[in-house]
Amino acid sequence: MKKLLLTFILFSCATIMMAGERYNFNASWLLQLGDNESYVTPQLKDDSWQHVTLPYAFNQGEAYSRNCSELSDTVMWYRKHFRLPKQYKGKRIVIEFEGARFGTTVYLNGKALGSADNGVMAFAFDLTPYILYNKENVLAVRVDNSWNYHELSSGSTFQWNNKNFYCNYGGINKNVWLHVMGDVYQTLPIYSNLGTTGVYVYATNHNIPAASATIHCEAQVVNSSKASKEIQQRVIITDKEGKDIASFMGEKQSVSAGDTVTLHAEHNVSDLHFWSWGYGYLYKVKSQLVADGKVIDNQTIETGFRKTEYKDGMFYLNDRVLQLKGFAQRSTNEWPALGISLPVWMTDYSNAMILGCNGNFVRWMHVTPSKQDVRSFDRLGLIQAMPAGDAEKDVADRRWQQRCELMRDAIIYNRNNPSVIFLEGGNNQISEEHMSDLKAIRDMYDPHGGRAIGSRNMLDSKIAEYGGEMLYVNKSANKPMWQMEYNRDEGIRRYWDEWSYPYHKEGDGPLYRGDRAVAYNHNQDGLAVENIIRWNEYWMARPGSGKRVNSGGAKIIFSDSNTHARGEKNYRTSGDVDAMRIPKDSWFVHKTMWDGWVDTEREHTYIIGHWNYDQMENGKPVYVCSTGDEVELFLNGVSLGKGERTETFLFTFKDVKWEAGTLKAVSYKDGKEVSSYEVCTVGEPVALRMRWVAAPETMRADGSDVRIAEIEAVDAQGRRHPLAHDMLHFEVTGEGEYLGGLSGVVSEEEQEQNRIEQLTGKANVREGHSTDTNGVGSKDLMLEAGVIRVMVRSTCKAGKITLSAKPVDSTLKEEEISVTTVDCPVANGFYVSKDGKAIEADRASEMPAYLERGETPATPSYAQRYNTVAIESVDVAVNKEKAKNLYDDNEDSEWSSDQRLENSWVKVRLEKESAVSQVVLRMKNFRTTAYPLQIFAGDTLVWEGMTYKCLGDCYINIDSPIKSREYTIMMKGTAAVKEAFGTMTELAAKQNVSTKESKSNILSIIEMSFNEQP
Repeated sequence: MKKLLLTFILFSCATIMMAGERYNFNASWLLQLGDNESYVTPQLKDDSWQHVTLPYAFNQGEAYSRNCSELSDTVMWYRKHFRLPKQYKGKRIVIEFEGARFGTTVYLNGKALGSADNGVMAFAFDLTPYILYNKENVLAVRVDNSWNYHELSSGSTFQWNNKNFYCNYGGINKNVWLHVMGDVYQTLPIYSNLGTTGVYVYATNHNIPAASATIHCEAQVVNSSKASKEIQQRVIITDKEGKDIASFMGEKQSVSAGDTVTLHAEHNVSDLHFWSWGYGYLYKVKSQLVADGKVIDNQTIETGFRKTEYKDGMFYLNDRVLQLKGFAQRSTNEWPALGISLPVWMTDYSNAMILGCNGNFVRWMHVTPSKQDVRSFDRLGLIQAMPAGDAEKDVADRRWQQRCELMRDAIIYNRNNPSVIFLEGGNNQISEEHMSDLKAIRDMYDPHGGRAIGSRNMLDSKIAEYGGEMLYVNKSANKPMWQMEYNRDEGIRRYWDEWSYPYHKEGDGPLYRGDRAVAYNHNQDGLAVENIIRWNEYWMARPGSGKRVNSGGAKIIFSDSNTHARGEKNYRTSGDVDAMRIPKDSWFVHKTMWDGWVDTEREHTYIIGHWNYDQMENGKPVYVCSTGDEVELFLNGVSLGKGERTETFLFTFKDVKWEAGTLKAVSYKDGKEVSSYEVCTVGEPVALRMRWVAAPETMRADGSDVRIAEIEAVDAQGRRHPLAHDMLHFEVTGEGEYLGGLSGVVSEEEQEQNRIEQLTGKANVREGHSTDTNGVGSKDLMLEAGVIRVMVRSTCKAGKITLSAKPVDSTLKEEEISVTTVDCPVANGFYVSKDGKAIEADRASEMPAYLERGETPATPSYAQRYNTVAIESVDVAVNKEKAKNLYDDNEDSEWSSDQRLENSWVKVRLEKESAVSQVVLRMKNFRTTAYPLQIFAGDTLVWEGMTYKCLGDCYINIDSPIKSREYTIMMKGTAAVKEAFGTMTELAAKQNVSTKESKSNILSIIEMSFNEQP
């Protein structure tokens, strides 16, 4: 009977597998740590090896339990047994790895196929020469994830194998696919190992109002047969409802035996839905090879069509200006206990939360993101800035070649993904020669993708197509400038404010580089307020604010990360959400400020914090984030007046005394209410509420699927209590594995160490990082701010999984929730249907597209607030040869006076007489120096005061503008020099900047603009 069943399965596989198909190859792998030459032997007894479902990193359970630099590294081996039927003889069988960390060597049936060792990108091998048919095949994969791994061919290390930036989750940590091809086939987009570029789909002649474009499909084709073939390409485009909207043919072409050619077909297509922010509309483009009237090969590309432009200092998507509002996220995008190896739905869930706070893009950091993340961004309508691989500086020789090769591979692999829009050449400045190298790669392999290539700090580059600093707010009238990783402040989610349990004082924590580090030890209210302050500098410089504008910024980071910590925890807590994706108040303030392509398009109000306190003697500040012009606060219906407005979106109410009840904020524009928000005093917790976080209805028994449980303490009305901190004990029964969650609790030992450091001013050798394991994998976890999340993973056996949460020291009752997994059958190494046929099992293709924001609006995305009046000439007393630097749109150049105060002036002649209502000055040393200035329109004094210290431009508003063609800026008195952003010092200069005040007679200006209202 068993023999009969096996024959049926093999026959069924043969009937479904055909040329141009691919199959999920994640099932039924074995894992063994350590290095042994015998592990390559096909006949090896491996019954005792660990059974795993890919993707699976051997040390993924260490994620967040250790600092990134302390993650385990070793050599490990993976093995997989599989069978192919006899009917496959003559087919080409290729295995594709979406990536592995780090150096990987692959063997089939004891024969070496080759190696791949950049530790980031996809690679593939042809299995055909060593395949056995109707017999067991054994794949053996050796992976070395050493932090000090050296490239096999050169002996060089890789710049991006870095303990600060690229978490080392070692092994086959991404998906694996098996491809079946005929002897005439379309190649895969995998250059390393295969040397092929695949199918390239792109659009030209975009007509956004008419919803049309010319769709092109280029296919690299190989004839590996022994005879010449006459072939033709057929392209079929299918919309998301499954309707074919276009079908067209390319020219017939004769391909000689052994030749490689590129076929091309194109067609103008109407009624298109253009891919956009929050509108992840994707099409399936089927590229078929037709010979003698029959389809002999097929590849299906899922892609979207969009138009991009980069001009006037702005980024245009589908003819509409978009200010980039988002995050600089580590490319690992990891979760506790799982690292990078996630089911697809969790990737979508996490990334959709970026849309949830009205973000529109992510700048991945240091290395190319996983294909799973790339495809997720396609479905969600999120923009990506894609790096190749680097650390923090330019490199030379073989290490630069490695970066070029990785960029080439990443472009080829991801050029059909519409969400990839910016290509990043480096996390710091690179030479013009190197920028030219990367641009040439882009032009060779992706000349029609509409993608800009640039790098951080390339402010005066003639080659880079976009730029931006790491921290400062850059502007340009030419190429888009957006900031790469602003606001590095950190804060643990469980800390509300100083008046709430556990009564953490703002800024308390370990010293950083010998100093008290308030910026890295915020409470939630402090971190949220800081995010408002920092965003406002980009808001002031947004499109519509003059000729020179800023195109947005990427806040570091979205979710608390396992890398590069500075505060109390040994993981980074800069996120808008914590590592389990529970929102902090920062998530809500960004949701309030970011709801628009440029200008805010919907009104929002949000009260930072909660309203559960004891009696407080002196009251506390209440912070409100709002898009209104005024905000009024009401406590139990009684007005407390209107708040002090600063930073555009921040309204502060000082010394508000607590009183149980309802605190409501009402926002107004032109005296009319536009939005409101309220928080209430929640009753004492009476129960636990458990629920599964939104996930697909079906949980697969594949040893890889995960469900996330959220547990809250709620009052009699079902409201979460914001201060509940009950300890809970978790248990899992049935066909599931408990993974747990993450603890933000800082141990008493760590707190005492922090106290000693602050008293003595001496940092411990631990460099300020907690030595806690953060409760990863623990069955005992505390509610934090009233809520916590834990995870369970399926086994490979279908059945019921029950998770229980039992309070340890409280009167709350034990609760439990259940889920039943469904069978996920595997035969001969393949996922199969109920009747035993091999299936593609592409879990990503089953995920829905996010279309909630709708198609790109045809209306303008911003109102023009100011028009910049062009400067005709500038007169200065000294350094006249540098006078043009004042308006050359280059922030790497400046003009300065000498030490004589009488020479500290600038006279400007405009191209026309104007009533200038705003003067924008980028002062040299803008973060450290305040200048006492007078501004004259002709001979009339129109403004007098001190410039303010900032991270970019100082905006001087003239309340009573008068018409003039000549304006004079004059320094009256000495400038005050003192660092205004001391906690950010190490980010900009790598050494401490003195905060001791000094004086200067030098007037120094980088750029200046004179604006009038439309």
